[in-house]
Amino acid sequence: MKETWSFLDALEPNFRPLVVIELAKGTKKETIEWFTKRIVDKKANGGAQLLIKPLVTENGDENIYLVGASHLRLLLGAETVGLVKECNDNSMRSFTYSSRKTFKDFADDNHNFLTMSECQYIIKHELENLRARDEKMIPGYPQAKLYPGKSIVRRLLTNGILVQIFPLHDREELKKLRHTWYGRVKIGYQPLDEIRSYFGETIALYFGFLEYFTFALIPMAVIGIPYYVFAWEDYDKYVMFATFNLLWSTVILEVWKRICAVMTYHWGTLLMKRQFEEPRPGFHGALGINPVTGREEPVYSSIKRQLRIYLVSVPFVCLCLYFSLYVMMIYFDLEHWALDYHEENKSTFSSLMLYVPSIIYAVVIEIMNRIYRYAAEFLTSWENHRLESSYQNHLILKVLVFNFLNCFASLFYIAFVLFDMKLLRQSLATLLITSQILNQFAESLLPYWLQKRHVKKMKKHMHSLKTDADLSLVEQVNLEKEMGTYFGTFDDYLELFLQFGYVSLFSCVYPLAAVFAVLNNVTEIYSDALKMCRVYKRPFAEPTANIGVWQLAFETMSVISVVTNCVLIGMSPQVNALFPDSKMDLVLTVALVEHLLLAIKFVMAFVIPDKPREIQIKLAKLEFESLEALKQQVLAALSVV
Repeated sequence: MKETWSFLDALEPNFRPLVVIELAKGTKKETIEWFTKRIVDKKANGGAQLLIKPLVTENGDENIYLVGASHLRLLLGAETVGLVKECNDNSMRSFTYSSRKTFKDFADDNHNFLTMSECQYIIKHELENLRARDEKMIPGYPQAKLYPGKSIVRRLLTNGILVQIFPLHDREELKKLRHTWYGRVKIGYQPLDEIRSYFGETIALYFGFLEYFTFALIPMAVIGIPYYVFAWEDYDKYVMFATFNLLWSTVILEVWKRICAVMTYHWGTLLMKRQFEEPRPGFHGALGINPVTGREEPVYSSIKRQLRIYLVSVPFVCLCLYFSLYVMMIYFDLEHWALDYHEENKSTFSSLMLYVPSIIYAVVIEIMNRIYRYAAEFLTSWENHRLESSYQNHLILKVLVFNFLNCFASLFYIAFVLFDMKLLRQSLATLLITSQILNQFAESLLPYWLQKRHVKKMKKHMHSLKTDADLSLVEQVNLEKEMGTYFGTFDDYLELFLQFGYVSLFSCVYPLAAVFAVLNNVTEIYSDALKMCRVYKRPFAEPTANIGVWQLAFETMSVISVVTNCVLIGMSPQVNALFPDSKMDLVLTVALVEHLLLAIKFVMAFVIPDKPREIQIKLAKLEFESLEALKQQVLAALSVV
C-alpha cells in the first residue's frame, strides 16, 4: 500500500467540500500557512494529503476553510480506518484498495461508492491523526507547545486557535431524508438505512432502539389500559400483570441484541476492528514515553487519579445525593400541606392543588439533573482520564446514579416507607408526564424556535451582501457554523433509561405508564428527527456495533424492577391475607418468588442467543477464511526462504 500513496493526485479538478474548519479570527498568517501545508502535504512528509481551500467572507477574512479529498485518497483512507463494505458475493469484508473490484457497486468513476458521511469520517480521522514531527511549538504561538506524536488538531483546539471542525450537510440528500423520515405523518418504520447512510451508525442505532422500544411498549400499554380502566385489584390479575412485566423487560432487551447484530452486520460495523485508542484531547500530564506505542505523550499517575476520584468526586456525588433527598423531603412537606388544604376546603381548586407539589417537584428534578450533569462533566474532566472510553464510563456512572436517585427516590419512599399506593400512583403519573413535556420543550421545540429565528436573520444578512463567491455555499457554511452542536446520544439514551424505569419499576401500580411512554416516544421520534435535520450541525459519523454501556444500564434496571415488583406484590392486601399469622412466612415467600423470577430471567438471557444463527455462521465463515489466508501467506513466505 505504501507505493500507492505516491500516485495520489494532489489536485482534484472537481473540488467537493466535505468538512469545514473554522479558525479563530485574527489567527496569525504563519499559523494558517503551516496548518494548511500540513493538511495538503503528502503522507510520507507527515501530512494528511487532503484538499483545502479558503472560503472568503464578506469582509475578506480567511478564517474558514473547506476540506475535501480526491477519490483515490478517500478509497485509501477507507482501507486505513477499516471500513467494511458488501462484496459481490453478498458477504461483508474490510475494504482494501487492492481488491476494490470485488466490492459491490464499485467502479473507478463511481464517486458514490463511499457515502458522504463515510468520506467525512475518513477526513476527520486523517485530520485528528495529523501529528507533530520536529516542531516544538505551533508557529506564531510559542506558548502552544508541541512534541513528537502530539495531535496538531487537538493542540489547536485546546489553545483556542481552532474554533471548530464540522461536516457539511448535503442539501439535496437532507431534503430527501426529511421527506421520508418526518415530512409526513405515517405509521411505519423509520428509514434506518438512509439515516445510517447520512448520519452514521451511532445515530441510526439510537433511532433504531427508540423505534424498537416504542413497539415493545405496545403490549404493556394494551394490557395496562383495561387493567387501569376496570380497576382490577384481584390478586391473580395483579400477579399476572407484574409477572408479564418482568418477563417482558428481559425478552425485549435480549431480542434487541439480536436485531442490533443483524443491523450492524449489514452496515459493516459488527466486523470493524477496534482501533488502538489515542489519549483524549483533555488529557494532560508530564511528557513521557508510552510503553505500548513508544511515542512521547502526557503521562499522569493513576494513583493521583484514584485520589481525585475517591477523595473528591465520590464525596461530591454523595453530597449531591444527600441534597436530592433533602429536596425530596421538602416535596413531602408540600404534599402534606396540599392534602390538609384539600381536607379543609373540599373544592375543585383544592383537588387541583393536590397535583401542584408533584408538578413542582418534577420541574425541580429536571433542573437538578441538568445542573448536576454540568458538575459531573467538570469533575470527570478534572479526574484526567487518559482514554475517551474511560471518561465516558465514569461520566455515565456518575449521571446514572444521581438521576436514578433523584427521579425514583420519592417513589421508593412512598411505596416502601409510607405504604401509600394512591399517592404512589399520583406521583408516578405526574413525574412521568411532566418530565416528558419538559424534555420535549427543552430538547426540541425551544432549540428549533431559536434556530428558525437565527436562520431568518442570517439569510436576510447574506442576501444583503454583494460577493463574487458562491452565495449558496457561503450562505450554507455561515448558517451551519452558527447552529448548535449535537453532543451525542447520551441525553437521548438517558431519557429512555429513566422512562424504562418509570414503566418497569412500578408498572403494576400505574399500568398507564406504558401508554404515556408510547405516546411520548411517537412524538419523540419526530421531534428528534427534526432537531437532527434542522436544529444541529451535522455530526460526524461514528461507527459502532451496539448501544454500548446503555445495554448494561437497561439490564440492571430490569433486575431492580424484579425486586420492586415482588415487594409491591407482597405488600398487596390479597397476599397479606394469605399470611395472617406470620409475617416472616410472607417475607420468605416473597424472597423465594423474587429469586425464582431472577433465575428465570437469567436463564432466558442465557438461552436467547445474542446473534441470530445466520449471523453467527457468516462471522465464523469470515474467521475461517481469514485463518486460511494467513496460512497461505505463511506457506508462501516459507517457500521463498
